[in-house]
Amino acid sequence: MIRSLGKRFIQDEGQALIARQLWEQRALFWRTVIFCGCAALLEGLGIGLLVPFLENITNPENQKAIRTGWTWLDTHVIALFLGEELSAQERLYRISGLLLTTILIRLLFGYIGRLNALKLQEASVYQIRRSIHDQLQSISLSFFSTARTGELMNTLTTEIQRLRFLFQTSAQVLIQILFLLIYVGVVLLLSWQMALLAFVFCILTFVALAGLIERLKQAGKAITKTNGEIASVFAEFVAGIRTIQASGSQDHESAKFDQSNRASRDAVVEAGKKNALVYPLSQSAASMMLIAVIVTSVQFFVLPGLMSVSVLLAFLFAIFRLLPLVNQLNVMRGQWANQRGSIENVSALLRTEDKPYLPNGTEHFGGLRKGGIRVDNLSFAYSPGGDLVLRNVNLDIPQGTVTAFVGSSGAGKSTLADLIVRFYDPTEGTILFDGKDLRTYDVASLREQIAVVSQETFLFNDSVRNNIAYGLQDVSDEAIRAVAQQANALEFIENLPKGFDTVLGERGARLSGGQRQRIAIARALLRDPDILVLDEATSALDSVSERLVQESLEYLMEGRTVIIIAHRLSTIEHADNVVVLEDGRIVEQGTYQELIGERGQFWEYHALQLQLS
Repeated sequence: MIRSLGKRFIQDEGQALIARQLWEQRALFWRTVIFCGCAALLEGLGIGLLVPFLENITNPENQKAIRTGWTWLDTHVIALFLGEELSAQERLYRISGLLLTTILIRLLFGYIGRLNALKLQEASVYQIRRSIHDQLQSISLSFFSTARTGELMNTLTTEIQRLRFLFQTSAQVLIQILFLLIYVGVVLLLSWQMALLAFVFCILTFVALAGLIERLKQAGKAITKTNGEIASVFAEFVAGIRTIQASGSQDHESAKFDQSNRASRDAVVEAGKKNALVYPLSQSAASMMLIAVIVTSVQFFVLPGLMSVSVLLAFLFAIFRLLPLVNQLNVMRGQWANQRGSIENVSALLRTEDKPYLPNGTEHFGGLRKGGIRVDNLSFAYSPGGDLVLRNVNLDIPQGTVTAFVGSSGAGKSTLADLIVRFYDPTEGTILFDGKDLRTYDVASLREQIAVVSQETFLFNDSVRNNIAYGLQDVSDEAIRAVAQQANALEFIENLPKGFDTVLGERGARLSGGQRQRIAIARALLRDPDILVLDEATSALDSVSERLVQESLEYLMEGRTVIIIAHRLSTIEHADNVVVLEDGRIVEQGTYQELIGERGQFWEYHALQLQLS
């Protein structure tokens, strides 16, 4: 059974990765085992010393009585400290000193062992959290189009915290088992008959709790599910707070959050009810076992003279130390089952076979040198077997030219641009850079030569300086200042409370839309990209901001291969090629004036914007 469970655990890729990361900390693991094992051995030795200690108290004049009970310990350990010539008082002092020394060394080893267990726990959690972060960075963007941000955050916070508790429980189980084995050895040496009776009770207790433990496991999964739901609802609430307040839908959002909050509360309470039963049930069984052991040992061993009182007291002391361990193991079984859902949640995120990845190429990309970009018979769907967003697209983008994508909402403009910069890979067809498949290039080197300035500029909750220099190392203040000036951003930056050291807040909340765009342009200028993608970069700006941003963009576009996703047609009058998309297909392409003259789809867009302006 154990082998099948272990095999099933390792067959899950995410759980196998967790196991591998634990194995990477094997030095800490073995240090934990060694020190805790030594502490357990000394604990057993201390119990063994109780026999001569109690013999010396109950029968101080009979030196040979000291040698009764645990023969091995009497012969090899006690004999080194006691002699026939010693008085009862001297024997008592020596045994007491040896017992105290054993206890102190055991406490020291136990402390070191538990400290290593803590380090093992935290090192494992650190590595798993880092693996999740690396995993999320390597997954294709199509994963994030369906994943819920709140659930991802819940995994990185709440579920990782529950996983930490699971590791802590596992370390405690390991330590308790080591001590349990020593106590088992002690009670077997003192009286194997009474030990057998105690073991039968322990086994019956474990079996009796099996059903409750399984229900705790299911309750733990419910906690994981409801935690993910409440995190998702709250993340959507924070992201949409402006819309919520503008539409006066606070009551609706409160009801939605309350429903998730109530489900989380009920799941925790239900799991708590089951978990609270484990200890009293285990304690009741332990109490019954203890009474049975005392009655049996006195009636069948002590009274007939088969066991001395000192051995019985040492046996009972060992049982008293063993019973809490059994109870704690039963409680930890419940805790393990309750937290088991966190492993499944984390391993599901670490699993690779069910997620889209961009395989990395091997060739370094240093920028376009010849031939430019070619899109050849490209079709694309966001999910396998899903509806095609782009269909049989063919397009040439010569090096150093400006190409504009135009079309109605949902026509596929942004998707085509995302494929060209390799945020996704085509479902069918290829994209060639200088005649080579885009997938042959190293992704990191590709990203170094591409910059994207979009309508929704993302700025980090960091200083202006760090936002402009994001992703670059050892950038001088002079270079940052120069690109800020080129992006028409220097004046407003210097007017901020701390200039370039001003922290911009969440998503750059302290800046206007036009200011955020100019920070993004300065960032792109500093990267000095070979390929530039402008995704409706001025569509949401007022006329003054648009003029300033447009001036910055014209400076940024010089000497680069540029792709513009256009909303306002006035911004693409000087494009070398205008590509009109409808329903995922290219329906027209040519220069601005050529397409106006053809009076086709582009002319209709142009005429409509003239009417609206």
